[in-house]
Formats: sequence, structure tokens, C-alpha cells
Amino acid sequence: MSAQSANEKVLLKGNEAFAEAAIRGGLRFYFGYPITPQSEIPEYMSRELPRRGGVFLQAESELGAINMAYGAGAAGGAVFISSSSPGIALMQEGMSFLCSAEVPLVALNVSRGGPGIGGIQPGQADYFQVTRGGGNGDYKIPVFAPASIQEAIDLIYEAAELAETWRNPIMIFSDGIMGQMMEPVTLPEQRPFTESDKIRSAKPWAITGYGDDDAQKNVVKSLRMQPDELEAHVEKLFAKYARAEKELARVETIGIEDADVVFVAFGTVARITREAIDILAERGIKAGLIRPISLWPFPYDEFDKIGARTRVVISAELSMGQMLEDVKIGVGKRLPTRLIHRTGGMIPTSLELADSAEKIYKEAIQ
Repeated sequence: MSAQSANEKVLLKGNEAFAEAAIRGGLRFYFGYPITPQSEIPEYMSRELPRRGGVFLQAESELGAINMAYGAGAAGGAVFISSSSPGIALMQEGMSFLCSAEVPLVALNVSRGGPGIGGIQPGQADYFQVTRGGGNGDYKIPVFAPASIQEAIDLIYEAAELAETWRNPIMIFSDGIMGQMMEPVTLPEQRPFTESDKIRSAKPWAITGYGDDDAQKNVVKSLRMQPDELEAHVEKLFAKYARAEKELARVETIGIEDADVVFVAFGTVARITREAIDILAERGIKAGLIRPISLWPFPYDEFDKIGARTRVVISAELSMGQMLEDVKIGVGKRLPTRLIHRTGGMIPTSLELADSAEKIYKEAIQ
């Protein structure tokens, strides 16, 4: 895609838009393995990234991809990876290594439904995986959940800088619907790739592999054999995560100050929920929405803005209620919380959401 497309509306499929955003964000290295519903991303990268001065490498597996990403990132490369649910699961050990070694990375999960292999239909049941971490030890990864292709482009583009600023992986949590749909979008300007000879000045922490003495040779590592040294390192990491909780929490709200019912939904489900709010309004029920854009850090403070009129808070998800745990923390003991969900790749209609919410609301006011 030519640079002339910048700042002009173009119609793109989600997966191709995600890949283009990563390239334009300056992410020069891509390591991946095809898996639906995100296989168009490595396909796009294999064609576009080398042509524009980057490096594409298809690994033999997701395990290979994440460890290649770890190596390139430790050497100062700006790295992007993508996969879907079970593929992301295979990468979890590498995610723990990356966080421990403080290596920047942008990762994208175009999630599918169900445990195990599941199906290729969309889901949000990787919520625990991406927000709690599936690897070993104490670590955190900021997670952002876009609700449109444009928002995904903007978040991926920004994540390229956030990863470097925080020296940590950044996760974008999308789903199969968004990866496969098409929308008109505006693309950002191309950031220049960092050349190899400029990495040392731009990233003084990166592995160098050269120098006249050992003092000039950086080592990026996860292993710390002394318990006191490891404890101090983990405490340092969590001081960073505490700052991230204050600075990276993001949320969108609609009408929660005087709503009868407040939905909590993210990603594609939030789009469906907006239509359900309109349907409920026609029935005389005022509904509001809290849409977490950051799933970690979760925007708990936003729940304090729910007004006195509200009778129930409803978590709407494509899972068995994984986000509901965070919703309950945000709400506390002030209001009852309920769940409307589909799973396994099933998607609720706006009418189904409205009907279920109306029933829950009428039960709450009896």
C-alpha cells in the first residue's frame, strides 16, 4: 500500500488494516504462523513488509515465532506478532520471558471461540489469558480492546511507541469479526524504521554483541539465580506496572449518570450493545454503557460515576463471564451484577441483548 494513502479514507479488511498499521507504526520485524481467523496478517506481511524494508519470517510454530520475536526484540528490533487464541496460548511462556527481560513487543490476538482448538468463529473467552497472563511468574501486559477497525489501527500504531516507552509487550485484543469485516479507515503516516546502526543510541539497553571491553556489552536476560536479586527485579517491574495502572487505563462511557441499566461490554459486543440501548430506549428503559478500551489496566474508577438511578449492571460478553469478575470489582457492593453471554462462536443480536436486559431490569425493580 502506497504512502499516498495516508490520511485518505480507504476500504480495508480488518486483518490487512491491522498489518498495515503495524508497518506504518515502524514495526520492522514480523514473526508468525498462519492460523484462522488472522491468516491474512502473515499473508499481507509476507508481501508488504520485505518490499518496504522490513523482515518477514514464517516460523515453524507459534513457539518458534515468539522466541524469534524475543531474540529480535532483545537486539533492539521493533517487533510485531499476531495469532489467534490457541496460538497465543502457545506463546505465553515467551510473553513471561519478554516481560521479565523488559523487551518491547506488540502482539495481536484475533480471537476465536471455545477452549482447546475451538472453532474459527469469534469469541472473547481469552479475557483471562490476556489480562491475567498465561505464563509463569509475576508480570503484567497492558491490553487494549478496539471496537472498530479504525480504533484498532490507532491502537496498534500507538502501541508501537508504548511498547518502547514501557519496555514491555503490549497486547491488542481483537476478535474474528473485526479481523474479517471491512470498514472505511484513515491510515496514519509511515514512521521510519530504525536502522541497525542507530539502535544502540536509540535503545542503549539492547544486546550489542560488540565492544572493546565487557562493560560495553549488554546482556538481556530473564535468569536471576539469587533470590534477593530476583525479588528486587520483580518489585521494580511492579512499580512500573503501578504507574501503568494510573496512566494507561482507558474507557468510553455513554449515559451512565442517569441510566436504569448499565451495560459493560468491549470490542464487537460493545457495538451490538449500542443498538440494544436504542431498542431499550423505545421501550422506556434508559440504558448506559461502560466500554473498557483497556482490559488491563481495567477502568475500575469509572464505575464510581454510575448514578443513583441505576438498578443493575450487566456484563455482556462472548464468554462464560470472564470479564464479569472485573465488573464485580468495579461495582463493589453497591449494585447487583448480571451476565448476558454467548460463547463457542455464537454472537447475540441487538434484539436478544435488549430482550435479556429488559427481563433482568424488571426482575431487579420488583
